[in-house]
Amino acid sequence: MARVVALANQKGGVGKTTTAVNLGAYLAHAGKRVLLLDMDPQANATSSLGVDKNTLARSVYDVLIGAEPASRLVCLTACTGLDLLPASPALAGAQIELVPMAGRETKLRRALEPLRPRYDYVLIDTPPSLGMLTVNALTAADGVLIPIQCEYLPLEGLGQLLHTIELVRQSLNPDLAISGLVLTMYDPRTNLSRQVVEEIRQHFPVIVFRSIIPRSIKLSEAPSYGEPIITYAPHSSGGQAYESLCREVLDRER
Repeated sequence: MARVVALANQKGGVGKTTTAVNLGAYLAHAGKRVLLLDMDPQANATSSLGVDKNTLARSVYDVLIGAEPASRLVCLTACTGLDLLPASPALAGAQIELVPMAGRETKLRRALEPLRPRYDYVLIDTPPSLGMLTVNALTAADGVLIPIQCEYLPLEGLGQLLHTIELVRQSLNPDLAISGLVLTMYDPRTNLSRQVVEEIRQHFPVIVFRSIIPRSIKLSEAPSYGEPIITYAPHSSGGQAYESLCREVLDRER
């Protein structure tokens, strides 16, 4: 039965999609069956795996509104073992359309149930907000992986995200756990990056991952080729960092 992990942070540009795509690819390379579910209307995870979001006839939007079962929309990727449930810009409309629906917060959880036996991991890439799409992801998840950019403002917003997670835990998903904090976009040349790492490790010594994702040109380039870093530049600093993160994730599950 799949472990469902939502990657969440209400701030954009913190490496959330990059982490979802590349962690998923490395987990698949390690022999795990992985589904990457794109819940962001920007559909960056979808395009990062070589799928044109603008030509999709159907997407996770159709799953949320009940028009299609999730199993019918899963597509294969170039990475063996990594499947994709894609997003499209139409997903932006779901934020509004879900509001009057009964059980709106649990639409994704119910839709995922038939798929869970097929996978070891389901990774959900969420939008940079704490709206209905993110709440659906948190309600469906067993754990939350939080990417945090090594700068001051993303650190400042962490409290708001943790508060939202606690609200979801109290009212919708009592089993929701924090899977860990992933430090991203680390620049060893700056004092600020080092200070943020020290501060987070002091406040969250148990849940922060040891692996740190650096700023990397190769990580930035890979999505434009529709590839994860494992096939585009596995020996780059970014590739080695995500391989290390994958090993940590697997070790925590043992």
